[in-house]
Amino acid sequence: MHEDSNFQNFKAIIRCEDPNANLYTFVGSLELEEQQYPLTPQQLLLRDSKLRNTDCIYGAVIFTGRDTKVFQNSTGPPSKRSKVERRMDKIIYFLFGILVLMSFIGSIFFGIATREDLQDGKMKRWYLRPDDTTAYYDPKRAAVAAVLHFLTALMLYGYLIPISLYVSIEIVKILQSIFINQDLHMYYEETDKPARARTSNLNEELGQVDTILSDKTGTLTCNSMEFIKCSIAGTSYGRGVTEVERAMARRKGSPLEEEVTEEQEDKASIKGFNFEDERIMNGSWDNEPHADVIQKFLRLLATCHTALPEVDEENGKISYEAESPDEAAFVIAARELGFEFYERTQTSISVHELDPVTGTKVERSYSLLNVLEFSSSRKRMSVIVRSEEGTLLLLSKGADSVMFERLAENGREFEEQTKEHINEYADAGLRTLILAYRELDEKEYIQFNEEFTEAKNSVSADREELAEEIAEKIEKNLILLGATAVEDKLQNGVPECIDKLAQAGIKLWVLTGDKMETAINIGFACSLLRQGMRQVIISSETPESKTLEKSEDKSAAAAALKASVLHQLIRGKELLDSSNESLGPLALIIDGKSLTYALEDDVKDLFLELAIGCASVICCRSSPKQKALVTRLVKTKTSSTTLAIGDGANDVGMLQEADIGVGISGVEGMQAVMSSDIAIAQFRFLERLLLVHGHWCYRRISSMICYFFYKNIAFGFTLFFFEAYASFSGQPVYNDWFLSLYNVFFTSLPVIALGVFDQDVSARFCLKFPLLYQEGVQNILFSWTRILGWALNGVANAAIIFFFCIHAMKQQAFRKGGEVIGLEILGTTMYTCVVWVVNCQMALSVTYFTYIQHLFIWGGITFWYIFLLAYGAMDPYISTTAYKVFIEACAPAPSFWLITLLVLMSSLLPYFTYSAIQMRFFPLHHQMIQWFRSDGQTDDPEFCQMVRQRSLRPTTVGYTARFEASSRDLKAKIEDSL
Repeated sequence: MHEDSNFQNFKAIIRCEDPNANLYTFVGSLELEEQQYPLTPQQLLLRDSKLRNTDCIYGAVIFTGRDTKVFQNSTGPPSKRSKVERRMDKIIYFLFGILVLMSFIGSIFFGIATREDLQDGKMKRWYLRPDDTTAYYDPKRAAVAAVLHFLTALMLYGYLIPISLYVSIEIVKILQSIFINQDLHMYYEETDKPARARTSNLNEELGQVDTILSDKTGTLTCNSMEFIKCSIAGTSYGRGVTEVERAMARRKGSPLEEEVTEEQEDKASIKGFNFEDERIMNGSWDNEPHADVIQKFLRLLATCHTALPEVDEENGKISYEAESPDEAAFVIAARELGFEFYERTQTSISVHELDPVTGTKVERSYSLLNVLEFSSSRKRMSVIVRSEEGTLLLLSKGADSVMFERLAENGREFEEQTKEHINEYADAGLRTLILAYRELDEKEYIQFNEEFTEAKNSVSADREELAEEIAEKIEKNLILLGATAVEDKLQNGVPECIDKLAQAGIKLWVLTGDKMETAINIGFACSLLRQGMRQVIISSETPESKTLEKSEDKSAAAAALKASVLHQLIRGKELLDSSNESLGPLALIIDGKSLTYALEDDVKDLFLELAIGCASVICCRSSPKQKALVTRLVKTKTSSTTLAIGDGANDVGMLQEADIGVGISGVEGMQAVMSSDIAIAQFRFLERLLLVHGHWCYRRISSMICYFFYKNIAFGFTLFFFEAYASFSGQPVYNDWFLSLYNVFFTSLPVIALGVFDQDVSARFCLKFPLLYQEGVQNILFSWTRILGWALNGVANAAIIFFFCIHAMKQQAFRKGGEVIGLEILGTTMYTCVVWVVNCQMALSVTYFTYIQHLFIWGGITFWYIFLLAYGAMDPYISTTAYKVFIEACAPAPSFWLITLLVLMSSLLPYFTYSAIQMRFFPLHHQMIQWFRSDGQTDDPEFCQMVRQRSLRPTTVGYTARFEASSRDLKAKIEDSL
């Protein structure tokens, strides 16, 4: 229907599935003029899809709004909280317990004192008038007075609980996320994609990652396939050299690397095509012994696909939109070798084929009858076409594991040579597919088409299974043509990034669907596997396993396979336990079938113990579900922080299961990004994300929380000490507005600046000395020891401030007339000391000063004096005890300024004492310089300067006894992984 008038009497009925989140399936049928037409995902235009090759379409809207498949998939990532946040909650509970305990102790003492206030007509605290008072101070109802005091104390000491901490942390994390998003070093210009922090909950968790679980295709590699080799009729074609082969040449010291580099530079690049072989290029294949097989092979590449051609109107060049990079590479290869696919309709495929006789291209059209689509369970795709001569052809391509068993007896002529070639291709890190075909007779096809159409028209949940069963019947007795080999190149900077992460002590596991040989060689190419590593291979491809698989008793075969896997794991564990460091580290490689048994409840602990002891882990032929299960196992059993990184829909489960999910916005769509916590465009950006932003965010958040608890404890305990001094009467020493504004104006902004801007070392040093990252992995800066140290510092500061002020002022004549101080002057003096002490403590905690830090720290102190002047100048009804207290009482008195100075110096003394002890017994710079001595970095002036700067700042000496005790073990592990 090409004209609007055709739709005048158009009436049809669509029957389809209910709304669901399955992007790749659609079950439905269209009833038009009493005839059923199947509706598949190929007829469904998803929300946000690109419309190609037509100006407009007529369509029926099936789902709208929240019912659309894309909307149902665009759920936010699961709620995740960092370990620092979870520990912070425990500290809040602890402080709440301290608050209740302080209130309880105060109420007990207050109750006792109240009961004894009036005895035999004599009053102890006569100023409270216990003979004529309310229930608050009534000696006859001391128990009620104690309960009322308990409630009063809960409100008075409530400043111990840093409620504003949660607000401040959210502000800081949002600003940290903005810095991550704006980092130009993580911007990928080619696709115009910056890094994107989709949640701000996990910023500090980026600095504590112990294990990375990574997909391979599209994550470590570009997912931009290049046709590089092929095997046709038992002959291997293609002289290109892969990155894996170059890495192997480097390991063996072969001169191949230099030769290949020069050769690669001379060649003109065609995206998706890196093939070079004069035997079949430029029409030379006609001179080969099996020219007819080569012709069928190239014809199959040009017709067996679902790609769409796009013709550039300016230069007439054809480009292709394909469902996968592999498919685009095949069509491009066919075009470059003389079989150009140029047009596609719903019922036909048109190709410009090279005529070997005349040397010119002829137009041929093939009627497209059926497309048997690729799926992860089928591992193949086929098309049924009718040639211009009327011949019915089934053209098929798929994985070797499913294609060889479907060959006819007379179609196995080149089987042995082809198997040898695909093994060679796998060793070179290439992805392989087998190509085969068969001719169909008319009767067989008619019967198949009736059954297939009926299955496709059924509106039921098992429609796809029915269609696959029918397709299975016709995809047999195939004739082998050959195999293709495409290279998925490593992304730029991947080997260097993995090497740097290993130096930081981070373990990397690769979970891939590739064959074991391919995964191993890619592992060598990207520095995951290194020369001298001993490989522990757990495989189900042993001769015994293959014999068991042919057994009719499937349960017995499964039990025997499980026993075999268990035996291999036990041998690997024995090798791990008896391994000598001089023999080199271990690498664990396990295939998908073995992984199924290794993840069972009675085996998984042994598998995890072996895997953790290995320097590298590669899981081959793993399914999406297995990826998620492995991630869950590592996360729950080791309690270490896990990060999963992937780029496709098959990685979603893994990303959501890990503590941090990082999605790569590549060519496999946006489903991984939509399910991730952080999105980046290239794997190499992970280095900066963790070693720089992760390290900074962990230090900032940890220091910020510790400081927040310190300043609230210092403030709250001055209230408690005064309460004890005033016989727990419930009288606050500070003005109400002083209490309310402490966490809002006078101390809040410096701590936010600390969380946003502070840096212990620059980004360059973070990347140059990745071992600094272990600070977060070992959680040195947020250990219970450090938290309690800050809390005790707060209690000590509160005690010094209170007792110094009380004893210095209570007997001191404060005014010209000889009057001693009142409550308002004592409270103002103590509050001034608190503001000075906590802000100066912040100045010592900062390791990287900016103008903003100076403004907030000294501005907070200045603002206190401005506020005191302005508030004290207001009407006494408003300012109450603060009325002109600064102008008339505090400012003219030299003792006010002297006490503030002496308290400040005394309060900072515990901090300097603690720092001096650390520097005396845990000298960081000596330890780290010794650590790097084996690498020849001791004499690096930049390194020595950086370490001394960190050591000489008291607050940055976070490497405590725990760190020193584990340094030898950690050094050994990192040296193994290097």
